[in-house]
Amino acid sequence: MEQAYKDIAPRLRGLRDALDLSVEDLAGRTGLDAELIRTYEAGETEIPVGFLMKVAHTCQVDLTVLLSGMEPHLKGYSLVRKGAGLSVERRKDYDYKSLAYRFSGRKMEPFLITVPPKTVEEMAQVSHSGQEFIHVTEGRLELRLGEEALELSPGDSLYFDSQTPHALRGLDGAPAVFLDVIL
Repeated sequence: MEQAYKDIAPRLRGLRDALDLSVEDLAGRTGLDAELIRTYEAGETEIPVGFLMKVAHTCQVDLTVLLSGMEPHLKGYSLVRKGAGLSVERRKDYDYKSLAYRFSGRKMEPFLITVPPKTVEEMAQVSHSGQEFIHVTEGRLELRLGEEALELSPGDSLYFDSQTPHALRGLDGAPAVFLDVIL
């Protein structure tokens, strides 16, 4: 299975080119590192959703355009039935479903995410700009915020600064499913 970042990378590069921006111009406008932008545009590594959100906001395009190449059109509401969210295969170990991908002008990005069980050593911390709200719906979830390990059960929720390095895993040998809203 081809990684989603290989599909996203040319859209990222194409957006920058369409706006007639150099990598350095985009770096200056977003406050992001030019070398990091080059790495993501090369399609050689996973691209964090926080990075994509920052670029989409700066370039005044919808995140859906970068994730899927489609333009959202709905403005009044967007109904997504159970199991029908836009599958975003941006990380090989998580299953992301975008729940508002058809709504234009979103102020937040809601995802339904499934994370598998794994060992502590397999957990990879990420950080990105913004804030997150997580609400567990199935299974038990371990969320590491820096060095602190938090365990969440169905019905539990957590709001945190996404710049804090964080990593996730399902507990009890089972996947965990949760709603993740990124601002």
